[in-house]
Amino acid sequence: MKPILVYLSLIVGFGMTMPSWGFEQAQPVWIEGREEELNLFAGFRASLAAGEGDQVVVRCTASTAYRLFLNGDYVGAGPARGPHGFFRVDEWDVSSKARPGENMVAFEVAGYNANSYGTLDQPSFLQAEVIRNGKVSAFTGGEGNGFEALVLDQRVQKVERYSFQRAFTEVYRLSPGWDLWRTSRQASDKIEKVEVLEARKGIPRRVPYPTFEKRSAVRWTAAGTLQEQPLPEKPWKPWGLTAVGPEFNGFPEAELESASILEIQKFPDKELEPLGTAYNPEPVEIPAMHFRIADFGTNLSGFPGAVIRCTSPTVLYMTFDEMLSEGDVNYKRLGCANVITWDLQPGTYAVEAFEPYTMRFLKLQSTRSACEVLSVYLREYANPDVWEANFASPDSRLNQLFTAARETFRQNAVDVFMDCPHRERAGWLCDSFFTSRVAFDLSGDTRVEKAFLENYLLPDHFEHLPAGMLPMCYPSDHTNGNFIPNWAMWFVVQLEEYQQRCGDRELVDALRPRVLALFDYFKPFINSDGLLEGLEKWVFVEWSKANDFVQDVNYPSNMLYAAALSAASRLYGLPDLEKQAEKMRATIRTQSFDGEFFVDNAVRKDGTLEATRNRTEVCQYFAFYFGVATPESHARLWETLCSAFGPGRKESGAFPEIFPANSFVGNVMRLELLSQAGKCRQLLDESVGYNHYMAERTGTLWENIHSDASCNHGFASHVAHTLFRDVLGIYRIDPVAKRVVLRFTDIDLPWCEGRIPFEEGAVTVRWRQSEKGLIYDVERPEGYQLVVENPGGKKVCMKETVCAE
Repeated sequence: MKPILVYLSLIVGFGMTMPSWGFEQAQPVWIEGREEELNLFAGFRASLAAGEGDQVVVRCTASTAYRLFLNGDYVGAGPARGPHGFFRVDEWDVSSKARPGENMVAFEVAGYNANSYGTLDQPSFLQAEVIRNGKVSAFTGGEGNGFEALVLDQRVQKVERYSFQRAFTEVYRLSPGWDLWRTSRQASDKIEKVEVLEARKGIPRRVPYPTFEKRSAVRWTAAGTLQEQPLPEKPWKPWGLTAVGPEFNGFPEAELESASILEIQKFPDKELEPLGTAYNPEPVEIPAMHFRIADFGTNLSGFPGAVIRCTSPTVLYMTFDEMLSEGDVNYKRLGCANVITWDLQPGTYAVEAFEPYTMRFLKLQSTRSACEVLSVYLREYANPDVWEANFASPDSRLNQLFTAARETFRQNAVDVFMDCPHRERAGWLCDSFFTSRVAFDLSGDTRVEKAFLENYLLPDHFEHLPAGMLPMCYPSDHTNGNFIPNWAMWFVVQLEEYQQRCGDRELVDALRPRVLALFDYFKPFINSDGLLEGLEKWVFVEWSKANDFVQDVNYPSNMLYAAALSAASRLYGLPDLEKQAEKMRATIRTQSFDGEFFVDNAVRKDGTLEATRNRTEVCQYFAFYFGVATPESHARLWETLCSAFGPGRKESGAFPEIFPANSFVGNVMRLELLSQAGKCRQLLDESVGYNHYMAERTGTLWENIHSDASCNHGFASHVAHTLFRDVLGIYRIDPVAKRVVLRFTDIDLPWCEGRIPFEEGAVTVRWRQSEKGLIYDVERPEGYQLVVENPGGKKVCMKETVCAE
């Protein structure tokens, strides 16, 4: 039996067919004949008779996304994302929200049918059933006992895309009673005919359910007036408006019913006044042609909402961003359509976005007439399993870094490891290598990582990509055929660490054909020297000048590929791969090292390969991180990197001919190398230098060293891993071998304490410096061996024992 079939039999149960997994009676349905229509917003509802104390569970999945209510009360949103052709099944226990008598279960479902990085271009459907006390009481596809459907045309259908990487913006036209369909049947309801669709393949959700906590604004940071003017002659048009075509699904600009990103440009600020007043739940009036800016205190991700009252028709725009630019919200900064439009008739409305966004600042702009804001909030969409882990020290900067890292992680790890929770919401490889480490530290498990890797396993193939290549991000559509060959290499390196974290041989073995097929893809690119040459598509090293030096032979790419071969050799017992990897490393040393630094690339001229003089900081880190160089084999270079590079190099001006690294990924790799060398005091100082200004400004950690892109990027949460490992001293927790390794280094802090939870308990460490040495206390699960390493050379002893000389 093929490895993938063996794996599928394990996850869905022997003797069960894939389409039946998770559901007893429900079938996938959609409004008849419209399952491939762009951006259709549909409602589905069913009655439920419940008694006192009944257990009520709603089981569901959908394409593209849904929001669930019971009796008008918010329950949750989903589904967790799965790969093409597979759909993760959610189960919501709504017993506490059910009341004796009749209840109404209501779904809002967005069927986008748009290729993107954040969601998949697949026909729309809902598959749901309501279980009362263990028996199905309502289900989609049921005759006389099922759900009825409506088209929810209050959400405007023909609008622009939010970004190149995500689907559509949100524009709503609301009148009083617009949401009554969620709670009762109205005479005016137009019930649509539905059709049962082809069976879908259900798979387990795996990942934890968000708690959807509502976070109120903490202050009003500014207010001001607007002016109305014609659309600028050359308005700002982002990708989501201009790129529609055969490879980018959407509505052409000429067909749009509304284009928020153009309309908002007709209302620039006239005057802005800083406020800084505390937010409270009292109503706040926004006069016509005025605005207010709310501050949530830190970057948050989720569904912005408000309660709005207006006595005359008005249009309320919500614009948002992660930071203020000259005291205002710059909705253009991220290159997305960061605007939600609410076209309101007189009445009181509880409005909330359907899609998740990221913001610290939310700007409310009322145009036609005045409105009252009764409340402003954001309903969080984040990983809930991060609060049992903790870290504390007397250095407030480190504590602030930990808080920022935790915020960054939980907003980027809802169901896959994302790069960012706003512009893309995509499950990117490479980012995932670093974020997966933090997942184990903060959540104590590999649930999100398993789902992330499983998504790469299950599809038969990846459409639009060459055989063997893996998508650079997934679940995503890559209609234009683009991919990053380097990211597929990072996949293999991450897979080995995943095996070490949890010992999941079933998934690792099932992925073996994928890994070997990837190596088969690379074989035609191996030149006579044994190195990859002429790699195709988006060859990516990091966000720096290094990405300009990727042809013909890119040495960082070859360093990474050698590491992937070595990882696969160890994972699958294939010694020939390790031999190939070591030959590559030896060749790279010969060709790339110029006696002072490693050069980034060589170009072929008249049939001969010639090394260039292109040298980047990140190339040096690749060499040391992936074993091409060591502090011993290249001692002078190592000393130069340690002493002359780092966050202060821009000010010092050292080695201006070496192009600097960026946050993603060079600076993180540098910190890893300092850790490996035991230079943890320097690592601590540089972690603060690289990241603290980010934490101060947004409460999250950034994609780049500058603020021109994402200020909430999953990989950057790796700082938490650094703090646990190199400051607190929990060097490794090995659940497979049942071993805890502590490592105490040259950190110069008076004390530190922290906790890492995991399935079998938690590891808690506290230590303090004293005249006698470093005194530590550790709590660990029963049966776990404790190993203590002391490369710092300090006197170290456990609490209440005598420190030896």
